[in-house]
Amino acid sequence: MSKTDGPQHDSSTKETGEDKQERPYHLSYSVGVAENQNSKFRKTMEDVHTYVENFGSRLDWGYFGVFDGHAGSQASKWCGAHLHSVLEKDIMDDESRDVREVLNDAFSYADERINTDLGGNSGCTAAVGVLRWEVPENNPNEKIELDEHKRMLYTANVGDTRIVLCRNGHSVRLTYDHKASDILEMQRVEAAGGLVMRSRVNGMLAVTRSLGDKFFDSLVVGNPFTTSVEITTTDQFLIIACDGLWDVLEDQEACDAIKGIDDANEAAKILVRTALKQGTTDNVTVMVVMFENNS
Repeated sequence: MSKTDGPQHDSSTKETGEDKQERPYHLSYSVGVAENQNSKFRKTMEDVHTYVENFGSRLDWGYFGVFDGHAGSQASKWCGAHLHSVLEKDIMDDESRDVREVLNDAFSYADERINTDLGGNSGCTAAVGVLRWEVPENNPNEKIELDEHKRMLYTANVGDTRIVLCRNGHSVRLTYDHKASDILEMQRVEAAGGLVMRSRVNGMLAVTRSLGDKFFDSLVVGNPFTTSVEITTTDQFLIIACDGLWDVLEDQEACDAIKGIDDANEAAKILVRTALKQGTTDNVTVMVVMFENNS
């Protein structure tokens, strides 16, 4: 079994048809999504989301992505339709590679394809998570038991679409807000020959990293911020959302709003309703991934 093989039953164990019916397989996570155009302030919906169960045809893996478009929805729609396929191919081509490197390559490829193949100047912020099972390196046992696997989450983002993990009741941000008001991003833009005026790149774009936005050339880049974290029994859920949520809710407030909610779809709906009530002026898309940690 390779390092990244998902958990599998011992092939020597025999189960009757009745046993299988009594113990059906189910995912160790559940996904809920809610969205709202916010028609009071927005004429169009430019957010797109995608999630894939058993990602890469691997048992209990998952892919989760939220894409927030601007200057049109072409870029966000491209990512929603294609980025997971690009990433899956790259991961499966070489499973020994660090998934964070693969995410960087996939984001860079998406940025290039959007700028080359699509008309217009649309762009999108993006936040992506890949959940998969791995076994510890240098494992001396030829036979790997289920409890020896560890569940790893890899994330990547550009712009201000954000991923927040609720760990033991406390919010842990796994992404970085690439905004022109950020001193490090401001320095990078200026070093590339751009200007930051009124906390916007060349006075126009509030984010400094995105997929697309070819009008800004090398000033706005597609290289993401990436993280890896092991998901354990202390982790309750993951929130992936565009800035329509985060403009009006702090990370911990969002986590607190859905504590005790068992249904992922209901949790996502609560966060969207809360954002609208708090006066957000943007499209709102929220994805909640709840972890089953009873075992």
